[in-house]
Amino acid sequence: MLLPKARGTLSEQLFAALREEPGTPVPLDAAVADDAEDRAIALWASYELHYRGFEDVDDRWEWSPDVLRVRAGLEELLELELRERYAVHQPGRTDDLAKDLFDYVAGHDGPSMARYVQTDATEAQVLELLRQKSVYHLKEADPSAWVVPRLPTGPKAALMELQFDEYGDGNPARLHQHLFERGLEAAGLRSEYGAYVDEATLAVLEANNVQSFLGLHRRLRAASLGHLAAFEATSSIPSRRMAQGLERLGFPDEIVDYYREHVEADAVHEQLAVRDICVPLVETEPALADDVFLGAFACLDTEDRQALDLLAKWGVDA
Repeated sequence: MLLPKARGTLSEQLFAALREEPGTPVPLDAAVADDAEDRAIALWASYELHYRGFEDVDDRWEWSPDVLRVRAGLEELLELELRERYAVHQPGRTDDLAKDLFDYVAGHDGPSMARYVQTDATEAQVLELLRQKSVYHLKEADPSAWVVPRLPTGPKAALMELQFDEYGDGNPARLHQHLFERGLEAAGLRSEYGAYVDEATLAVLEANNVQSFLGLHRRLRAASLGHLAAFEATSSIPSRRMAQGLERLGFPDEIVDYYREHVEADAVHEQLAVRDICVPLVETEPALADDVFLGAFACLDTEDRQALDLLAKWGVDA
């Protein structure tokens, strides 16, 4: 993967610096960004240095103090916006975190992209949706993997159980990332990691950035797991609808099977993520309870924003 196209002053200057020899001064500040898209693509690229990197960027840039300084400024703005939105959506809570978390997720009433795909979407719209989804699904589960060494024994073992399934139970051919890759290829789309990032909407970039942000910061480990729990708890039924919609449109079995795989798997994962990961973590560290709900909100909110963005583009009332 090469660096993506710049979307403004900050990303243009940052990407130009990253193509230089490591150690080259990067006299940049997040404040020079032109707009939200400029900030989002710059932050996305700075995170990718920790994942698979870029062919046109020396790996030594990963820990450049200058790049980390720019990233920290972008993260500060991202966290501020996220917490401001969460402030008006905080849940009522009891002493039963599992019930409260399931109720919080179930009580969320957002737009359903999966329902639209199930009944009304055109082939061209689904292909566009798959291109957007590829930015995340080709690294599915990786953001949560950063949290593993930061957990006590019980939640760590449960998270590894969940992740083991995400990574194909040790079978490379069943790795969920790989299943999506095969599905893209069968649907006639490019399957290389990051192939469609230049098409990614602001909402898609922000959703990816939130997951990386939560996963990479130890202080936000509970928020990362709350995000994971909400993601798993809202995946099974939408995955069934996606599979039915893809079948309706005659998409190949490989991409349909990707969603079928998640119908049963995520029904199990939601229980594991809530009851065996989040609950015992908060029992061990009660001060982390609110962060679990912050992460759950972040998942629901960014999923809504992605759906609303595309549905509006297609002229569909959410």
